[in-house]
Amino acid sequence: MAPMSALGTRRPGSGLARGSLAGLAAAGGGAASQFLIVLLITRSLDPDAAGAFFTATALCLMLAGILRLDAGNGLIYALARRPRESSGRTVLWAALTPVAAVSALAACAVTVFDGELAELTGVPDGVWPALAATLPAVVLADVLVSATRGLGSMRPTLLLDGLGRPMGQLLLVAAGVLVGASLPILTAAWALPAVPATVLAAVWLRRHLPGSTAPPLGHGGGEMVAFRARGGDGMAAFRLARGGGGMAAFWRYTGPRSAAAAIQAVFQRLDIVIVAVLAGPAPAAVYTAATRFKVVGQLANQGLVQAVQPHLVRALADGDLARARRLYQTTTMWLVVLTWPIWLGYAALAPWLLPLFGPSYADGVAIALVLSGTMVVATACGMVDVVLIASGRTAASLANTACAVAVTIVVDVLLVPSHGALGAALGWSAGVLAKNALPLVQISRRYGLRPFGRHSASAFRLRRVVV
Repeated sequence: MAPMSALGTRRPGSGLARGSLAGLAAAGGGAASQFLIVLLITRSLDPDAAGAFFTATALCLMLAGILRLDAGNGLIYALARRPRESSGRTVLWAALTPVAAVSALAACAVTVFDGELAELTGVPDGVWPALAATLPAVVLADVLVSATRGLGSMRPTLLLDGLGRPMGQLLLVAAGVLVGASLPILTAAWALPAVPATVLAAVWLRRHLPGSTAPPLGHGGGEMVAFRARGGDGMAAFRLARGGGGMAAFWRYTGPRSAAAAIQAVFQRLDIVIVAVLAGPAPAAVYTAATRFKVVGQLANQGLVQAVQPHLVRALADGDLARARRLYQTTTMWLVVLTWPIWLGYAALAPWLLPLFGPSYADGVAIALVLSGTMVVATACGMVDVVLIASGRTAASLANTACAVAVTIVVDVLLVPSHGALGAALGWSAGVLAKNALPLVQISRRYGLRPFGRHSASAFRLRRVVV
């Protein structure tokens, strides 16, 4: 059998290993940029101002994750199955129209309620309108770049998410710090690179999506294309048509996952906001600095997901559990090898690393230990939620994520008032463990998929991975 294209598209020479390396490179660029921005802010601003910056950007990313409605993953699923179908432009418009509308409405609401948000979070007036101005671009950039992966190319992800956008954030924030810019200007500088990323991703898609421009979304009739995903528990199908029917069909498929993605977006950054609200901006800055290394592991996971997700979709759509098992066990081993040295090293070096952020951040060693231990366990589960979603069990993923958020909130409310940032770390840890354990049990019982097995030992024999 000839080697399979890693991304199932026009470039048969690109393999899974190549796509994974591109995803890891993009993730590495984003992780390095985020770490340097945190280092720059903590060394340049007092803890209260730094905490306000981190709280504002965390809330911006949380809101953006909700407003995306998981349209990016919906586009990956649709376009990866039929990369050459002429309905691609219709699918793209079906995804973008509601996302753009709700993002614009949310930006207006953030601007109107600037004072209330400032009072609730301790973030100064003026920051929220600055972020609201770029919020639609922050949302659309992610959706459009995801669509490029659905067509089989990792290049836009690498160039935009891995290089252009994070480097733009770092350079603009650094320039703002050097000239003594105010907090609203610094947060605007952090968000601004999303604008050119959105434009460039849209230009790439315009050139590479097959077919002519879609007719107005209210127009009925036209070409009908069916996409079917076969999992072990049955069949999920949706039909994408030119016109309004295409929009309804796309969102009938993507809608259930939108709720799970919104909860996941809240889960990822809720801890920073809770610390700011219950303990104040300064403890939020300490918590952000101490947990900044978790982004390294999360982005390593994200880099692999970006490359492997279309393969898992196809394997499970075809009922090929053997290939799905090989992909799952291979990527789990890659994650362990790539991230465990980071977590174990961070646990050992935290007393010397945290003072780099400033003298007031040295108290975060206990937080670093909780973080490291949790991520070692979570990484050993692999990209378990991605496997669950690819199998079509989006409702189960939604329930698991909701449970993880509930666990986090309960533990945070109980521990943050008395233990501050450490209480938030324990709450986050409890949520992460729940979020990984639940889907691990589900895919193991239903499909017999486990993170480690006979494919683990051969994970780095790339010839076997790409066939």
